Amino acid sequence: MKIAAFFVVVATLAVTAVSLLPGNDAASTANHGATHTVTRGELVVALTEQGTLESSNNTEVKCRVRGDSTITFVIESGTQVQPGDVLVRLETLAIEEEISERTKFYHLAEAQVARSAADVARAKLAISEYEQGRFVSELATLQKNLAIAESSLLNAKNRLEHSEMLSRSEYANELELEEKEFAVSQAKLTVGLTKTQIDVLQNFTKKEELVRLQGDLKAAKATHEANVERSLADKNRLQRAKEELGYCTIVAERAGLVIYPTGEAWKNAPEIEEGATVRKDQTLLLMPDLTQMQVKVGIHESVVDRMRTGMEANVILNRALINAEVTYVAAVAKPASWWTGNIVKYDATVSLPSAIGMRPGMSAEVEIVIARHDDVVTIPAAACIETQAGFACWVQGESGVERRSLKVGDSNDMFLVVHDGIQEGDVAILDPLANVKEAQVEAANSLKDYRSIL
Repeated sequence: MKIAAFFVVVATLAVTAVSLLPGNDAASTANHGATHTVTRGELVVALTEQGTLESSNNTEVKCRVRGDSTITFVIESGTQVQPGDVLVRLETLAIEEEISERTKFYHLAEAQVARSAADVARAKLAISEYEQGRFVSELATLQKNLAIAESSLLNAKNRLEHSEMLSRSEYANELELEEKEFAVSQAKLTVGLTKTQIDVLQNFTKKEELVRLQGDLKAAKATHEANVERSLADKNRLQRAKEELGYCTIVAERAGLVIYPTGEAWKNAPEIEEGATVRKDQTLLLMPDLTQMQVKVGIHESVVDRMRTGMEANVILNRALINAEVTYVAAVAKPASWWTGNIVKYDATVSLPSAIGMRPGMSAEVEIVIARHDDVVTIPAAACIETQAGFACWVQGESGVERRSLKVGDSNDMFLVVHDGIQEGDVAILDPLANVKEAQVEAANSLKDYRSIL
């Protein structure tokens, strides 16, 4: 497509030139054109881009308050500050209200902790009180009742034996004997019931009560631990709110220059100004290291393959020329879209030596030296035309104007390196399309050939 466009331009210029020139021959036409004597020397191939000065080592001042915050004060960009100077203030009303609420919740949580701690202590005491108190007392009561029942049983048996002896002597009737036998049976039942109560108390009631009391203790401990965690969480929230209240006033940690951050236009980043809303971790200010400055430029995709780190660069800054060096070439291009004119470019960084007076944001013109060719034959680009057969030029020879086919190499905006076709001392005719009729005819033929290809 580039060659096609070139042929169109060449043919147009040729037709225009033919229409303007009188019908004289090539030699006489050449005598009225400008010429250039071919020389041998150095050819520097460089590209020039515009960029903005920035620091390669920026200390970022970020917002450390959660959520969205409103800026109530921000220091002016470009101010030289000292340690302790206030840089930014954020709105504190919402945080102060949060501190008030968190303080209330923390005190309530502490009350719950104290209450649940007492419940745990009571649950522990209840186990000891039962094992060493109530159980022992209930067991002693039952054992006392058993002793009384056994004593009553023994007395009843003795009275029964006495009544049986009297009955044999006919001193006691049957009714008295039956009463004594009933008393013995009742005493036996009382003894048996008391023994059963003692067995149930020792083997079942005690275990059941201990399980219940230990369950109450575990529940009390769990509740207490939950209250402790809640209290700790409320305490941490309160502490964090107090810390964020301190973050609402940002002061300089060191002396230096303060500037506002600048983002890409397509990122739609909010401006840093009073009344602006900012979010957590957003960069509010930059404190650049003025001893480590650089310029970032965009390199067109057509020449990025020739770019290497360590290349020589010349930076014009405030009309001063500074020798610099390419320190970075991106491997991936920046996104091409409407805001870049759909031009694909790669970021490249040119690092500058430390110098007084350099400040971020200053515009800079960067010339990157891609190649240097020593002791080569060069010809002005204005003295050549490019056709399908290659490059050609016209020189003034002994017999008149002569066409020369050229084998060219590298080039810059003004000159081409010529490997074959001309030599040092030849006089080349500048703008052959305007001054050499043969060049006009050749350009017109090239246009016909191009149209036939289409």
